[in-house]
Amino acid sequence: MEELVDKAKVLIEALPYMQRFVGKTIVIKYGGHAMTDLALRRSFATDVVLLKHIGVRPVIVHGGGPQIARTLERLKIESHFVGGLRVTDDATMEVVEMVLGGTVNREIVELIHQAGAQAVGLTGSDGALLRVREKYIDGQSLGRVGEVTRVDSSVIEAVASADFVPVVAPIGADSSGQTYNVNADEAAGAIAGALRAEKLMLLTDVDGVLDGQGNRISQLSSEEVKKHIEEGTIEGGMIPKVQCCMDALTRGVARTHIVDGRVLHALLLEIFTDDAGVGTLLVP
Repeated sequence: MEELVDKAKVLIEALPYMQRFVGKTIVIKYGGHAMTDLALRRSFATDVVLLKHIGVRPVIVHGGGPQIARTLERLKIESHFVGGLRVTDDATMEVVEMVLGGTVNREIVELIHQAGAQAVGLTGSDGALLRVREKYIDGQSLGRVGEVTRVDSSVIEAVASADFVPVVAPIGADSSGQTYNVNADEAAGAIAGALRAEKLMLLTDVDGVLDGQGNRISQLSSEEVKKHIEEGTIEGGMIPKVQCCMDALTRGVARTHIVDGRVLHALLLEIFTDDAGVGTLLVP
């Protein structure tokens, strides 16, 4: 009987959050270990389906770097990186489109279907969803790597309104129709801003943003983020993630989260519990 009461308490704790987020859009960047571990893949899909069934509107934007790397290796295409981004020539772009827009996207759609909801796979070039231009770092071109210049969210809104979960591969196109590889965090942030999402959630392979002693920081404001970057507490690959979150906040997203995707049911724990969650909340 005590176990049953505990289950009831969990539901009661989650109720106000469920009521708050009914009809709201949550954009989830899906990547990292959560995409490769079978138990975590199923956990993620279950979380998305539960969100959908209680009236939340989840939108998935996925990465696929490891899957691209494995395919390039099999095809004996060498990879080069600048600033942590893959330099993308024409041959590499063919692989990116095949892996992200094909294999990975279809796998996620099928995973959500198996968990009990309907999903539709999209790329950023569908319906002019992501318009991009060529990206440069310190004046150096990365080839067919794009930075987002405009988002037309109408195709996502149409899919979501038809009661499907949109699953977006981060491939954009320029004004001439040339396709580009887009960083998944950047794509998710831009899409969240265009949708005026209630939340943007980035799944990562770390606890969240850590302090100088390696402890997770449960909440950060934009001013605190700037301070931590200047002091070197936030460094390396975490800098573009927090900057993505800050940019999304300026575009009108209410709250952004960097979440530990290695935790089972990380999305539900971060959204529907009174505790500090399993990541870092970033607020304006």
